[in-house]
Amino acid sequence: MDTVILLPHLLVPVRPRFQKLEQMAVVIEGGLIAAVLTRSDALAMYENATRIELPDHVLVPGFINMHTHSAMTLLRGYADDLDLHVWLNEHIWPVEKAFLGPGYVHDGSQLAIAEMLRGGTTYFNDFYFYPEVTAAVAVDAGMRACIGLPVIDVPTIWASSEDECIDKGLEVSASWQGEPLLSTSFAPHAPYSVGDAALARIAKLSEKRDMRVHMHVLESSWELGESLHKHGKTTLERLADIGLLNERLLAVHMTQLDGTDMEVLSNAAVNIVHCPESNLKLGNGICLVSRLFEHDINVALGTDGAASNNDLDLLGEARTAALLAKGASADPCVVSAFEALEMLTINAASALGKSDQLGSIEVGKLADLCAIRMDNLRTAPMYDVVSHLIYTASSHQVSHVWVGGRLLLENGEFLYMDVASIIERANYWAERIATENGSLKSVKAYKLKGAQSS
Repeated sequence: MDTVILLPHLLVPVRPRFQKLEQMAVVIEGGLIAAVLTRSDALAMYENATRIELPDHVLVPGFINMHTHSAMTLLRGYADDLDLHVWLNEHIWPVEKAFLGPGYVHDGSQLAIAEMLRGGTTYFNDFYFYPEVTAAVAVDAGMRACIGLPVIDVPTIWASSEDECIDKGLEVSASWQGEPLLSTSFAPHAPYSVGDAALARIAKLSEKRDMRVHMHVLESSWELGESLHKHGKTTLERLADIGLLNERLLAVHMTQLDGTDMEVLSNAAVNIVHCPESNLKLGNGICLVSRLFEHDINVALGTDGAASNNDLDLLGEARTAALLAKGASADPCVVSAFEALEMLTINAASALGKSDQLGSIEVGKLADLCAIRMDNLRTAPMYDVVSHLIYTASSHQVSHVWVGGRLLLENGEFLYMDVASIIERANYWAERIATENGSLKSVKAYKLKGAQSS
């Protein structure tokens, strides 16, 4: 690759903490950040490099979406304003049973990846069936991903048993070994939907292979009584006994924590993935982020799937996370704008075990970056760029996105993805679901003409 110099008006590298720099340059070589130095020094030292001027922009690390079900974008808005178990059992799972397959996952993943890239996300931590398909779509798009290998105790179209889920997942993981854009994790659905034997097998494989375990944990109050009734112990006690409560666990949601849980999670170095908008929409409770921070527990952000959010906008998620924490704690000082930005970047990289490669703009790290235009009505005037990023800016202001130094989005336009075709496929699935689902749900699909990338 050629040497490229990015010349933003403002730079927020995330590490060192709290820096907001002007008249700086970021040099990219071979997919890595080769230098971070003053504009004048960069232009003098790299005379023959390609220059990309970003005069009205802030340059930040690419965002990392730590929990999503990418193919579920095809169910965006399909079943809203419902209890979690009604939503799953009576609407989402029946539709998936009727329509789920490789083509569905391919088209839904494409739609999700385009939406995420358009909003500055350069890495997503996924959790869905046919993970091999999502992996292929991510690589084709040039996006980085950790692909979850799903495990659940009921037969699905992808696998008939927990052991078959694990075996097929291991095959998927092996097939993508050596692909620099991808890693894999075990993705048991939840403690209540995966048995002890399967969880114990996952725990041993996770340790042996140093793979993350990506799981919904304590998402709703129902789980508290269910674990005690079925296993005679709390969810966290059970996970600890099985060997899953450690630094490799990515515990998603965690809305049902009490004071004693904080010490347990801190001592085990568990990573929490907070999905505030999905939790709020499904009425599942609030993850106590400020309390987690007090106990030095790492917290990152995820959007969850678009079927329960209903978007994959991480800037919006960060705003919700910061405001919700202040309201829940009655303390306007908790979860500052900068801490919210860390949850999108370096905290997420740490949760994945990749903080030496991602999450900040530092020499030697991968050049996963996004530029955001700040010359906008909603971001004028600007006194503090980080405050504006979290509390004011829109994902539509993201103008450029690089993954491994490769420019994927330029001036808000995709360089390699066909947005019109992606939207056409989404409309195709909506029409099929609306017309073929029989008694599953009475819905109507509105097919809109035209397609825009933003």
